[in-house]
Amino acid sequence: MTRTRTARIILTLLLTCAAVAMLVWALLPRRALVVARVAPDPLTVKGSVHVHTLRSDGTGTVDDVAAAARRAGLQFVVLTDHGDGTRDPDPPAYRSGVLVIDAVEISTTGGHYVALGLPRAPYRLAGEPRDVVEDVARLGGFGVVAHPDSPKGDLRWRDWTLPFDAIEWLNADSEWRNEGSLGVARALATYWWRSPETVAAGFDRPDTPFAEWDTVSQYRRVIGLAGHDAHARIGPRGNWEPGDRDLSAKLPGYETAFRAFAVRVSLVTPLTGDAGRDAAALLTAIRAGHLYTVIDALASPAAFRFSAHAGTRRARAGDDLPVADSAILETDVAPVPGVSLVLRRNGRVVAASDSGQLRFEHAASPATAVYRVEAKLPGVPGTPPVPWIVGNPIFIGPSLPRVRPTLPISPAVETEMLVDGGDQTRWRVERDAASNGRIAEERPPWEGEAVALDYALGPGAPAGQYAALVTGVGQGGLSRWTRLAFKAAADAPMRVSVQVRDPRSGARWGRSVVIDPRPQNLLVTFADMAALGEAPVPIPLGDIDSLLFVVDTTNTPTGRRGTLWIDDLRLERTAAR
Repeated sequence: MTRTRTARIILTLLLTCAAVAMLVWALLPRRALVVARVAPDPLTVKGSVHVHTLRSDGTGTVDDVAAAARRAGLQFVVLTDHGDGTRDPDPPAYRSGVLVIDAVEISTTGGHYVALGLPRAPYRLAGEPRDVVEDVARLGGFGVVAHPDSPKGDLRWRDWTLPFDAIEWLNADSEWRNEGSLGVARALATYWWRSPETVAAGFDRPDTPFAEWDTVSQYRRVIGLAGHDAHARIGPRGNWEPGDRDLSAKLPGYETAFRAFAVRVSLVTPLTGDAGRDAAALLTAIRAGHLYTVIDALASPAAFRFSAHAGTRRARAGDDLPVADSAILETDVAPVPGVSLVLRRNGRVVAASDSGQLRFEHAASPATAVYRVEAKLPGVPGTPPVPWIVGNPIFIGPSLPRVRPTLPISPAVETEMLVDGGDQTRWRVERDAASNGRIAEERPPWEGEAVALDYALGPGAPAGQYAALVTGVGQGGLSRWTRLAFKAAADAPMRVSVQVRDPRSGARWGRSVVIDPRPQNLLVTFADMAALGEAPVPIPLGDIDSLLFVVDTTNTPTGRRGTLWIDDLRLERTAAR
């Protein structure tokens, strides 16, 4: 009897194992296709943008990441640990033969923004997306909208009118978050046998980033790329939050993520081995849009070409072709069975080919046309299936600006001096218990007088420390007025939040401005102010009783001391547009 029971148990176990093996086999994603006859191009370098290390919420050191990149065949990695831009970026360096470039991912109130080529910022980069995008551009960085369609609300990008430089059309972190429990379970079952293919099996064609990219590109140049957002960590709830390392697994690993897909950047000259020189050339090419993305877990190695010409003028992906005449566009990819090419103009499909090659004639037009190419493979998972290759646009016609044109400043039709800076009796200081602030007798950096705020934010972790210059607006509030005008300077570059306050509810609305040692005449339009906290919209201008110039921990480090000068505070009304 005992032998029979034992035999039954063994048989049951064998059958269970066989069933599990058959299930896993059925779930296994297709192996990546091996592409023949692709000669390596010394001017095309393969790498990753958007990687996290132990310096923020990743699990590996910089050397770990570089070693994984080398094993995956990458030639460069751009590290983007979370920060506020106030840390000196590490100089470019070759580690394990891989060019490592230090960048930063900045959190805003409306999504995350990756900044490449950014020097150390003079103040914390944070707050509203419009402020961070403006600061990155002012400091000479190249900004990328990260995980724009993340299922997590505080990671999702919200303002598509801002002049960002680039967008992640694919973000691996967002794709994994979209998988849900069933998708993650399937991935865990197959990861150990075909890990890069398992990662790519969770990808869809993300419609929102593509739609926004195609829309914005019609009035200014925007570059597209795929971001790994690699952390080498997944938590018990599928998250990658800082400090949640104890119960997390190092999946997908850095090497696996890098093998799943990578960007290819086209250089003018081959890499030299000089890290500083090579990093500068690489970032220049990325800024120009001379790159494309390949999902290597679908097929590899890859080769892709997209060009246009009109007479003697030629352009490649990322370039302008500033002609009003007709033009010829040509594209081709490495030979893969079943590959198809799709050419889009302003987001709409205008041509397709199943031969791996495509030629299209652009008709003469005075308007700018934006063309880009996607290469697709049959039998690819995803709803809709993710493209195999995505290139950057060629812009044919009048050159597009890199930023959206701004409206001219309207002249004031009525002005009222609210507070002359020299009248210190009209000002008072508000602060939290840990901070200090006083109206000081310090001369401004210009001829004349101004009110001076000497501030010292409380030390320690950010906990609402602030100091503010405050003045009243009198009866009637601000209902007659359109904007605030003032002259300002500070002892060091900083961001100050210009706010208005409703005395009944304490609600505030504000707009951040940059103030530095150079005296400036500034304008803040009330319609541009954002609600702070739970403040309602629109601003009840007739109920406002106070104007505040606030220094707080959004952009100023705790423990910081400094001086702010304000003069010629005026209310202005402009004519209705």
